[in-house]
Amino acid sequence: MQVAVSLDGLLHDLTAETADLVAIVRPLSWADWLTPTPAEGWTIADQVAHLAYFDEAATLAVLDPDRFSAEAAEIMAAGMDFPDRMVREYRALTGSQILAWFERVRAELLSHAALLDPSTRIPWYGPAMSLASTLTARLMETWAHGQDVADALGIRPEPTARLRHVAHLGIGARPYSYLIRGLPVPTGPIRVELEAPDGTAWTWGPRDAGDRVVGSAFEFCRVVTQRQNVADTSLEVIGTDAAGWLEIAQAFAGPPGSGRPARADQPV
Repeated sequence: MQVAVSLDGLLHDLTAETADLVAIVRPLSWADWLTPTPAEGWTIADQVAHLAYFDEAATLAVLDPDRFSAEAAEIMAAGMDFPDRMVREYRALTGSQILAWFERVRAELLSHAALLDPSTRIPWYGPAMSLASTLTARLMETWAHGQDVADALGIRPEPTARLRHVAHLGIGARPYSYLIRGLPVPTGPIRVELEAPDGTAWTWGPRDAGDRVVGSAFEFCRVVTQRQNVADTSLEVIGTDAAGWLEIAQAFAGPPGSGRPARADQPV
């Protein structure tokens, strides 16, 4: 299945994903914003501040790639725990201030991105990406951190066709999941067959691949964004390469994620 790289389509889907998250957090009281999420040490406020910070960084990468690259190198040189460091810097902000910040910088990113060719190369904390991939990554991050927010509040937003972007990015990031850990990248192909929210099939990889991942697109996306341990899903994982990949799958840039421990009562 080919994933559309239409800039208008990506902007539309990212706008919709943003609106879904904003609809969840806008009614929250300040006490609610301080609710712990499944990400150890992070509150709902931290989750949204994280998105705002890196939206601001993405806009800088679009407008001034050289300055972004210099600042990113300085941040990473101080330690690969920079996502946690960035979050701690903004804990004096209230929930309403964080939401206003997020909405403003997300709108700015969308506005500037709409003026560029989707193939434009954009630097980032990992490998440089096309603008299309950068926007897909922002959508993935919004969905993934939105999952943490929803889990913290005990709600389950309805999965949408936008999961296709998350799944596609997670599959494309398979080599990065190994490289960021200093591990050799397996060369064998993997077939991924996912059931979309509307019941249709999304597939990647050759039909005759021996290694396969089959199951729910929602569960697969939670695994590749490290929001759920594969052991706590109903995904069918066949082959050693497929199993090894889903143990470390990481759709996001930056340092190796620690993932989530397997636990029988984890949301599925």
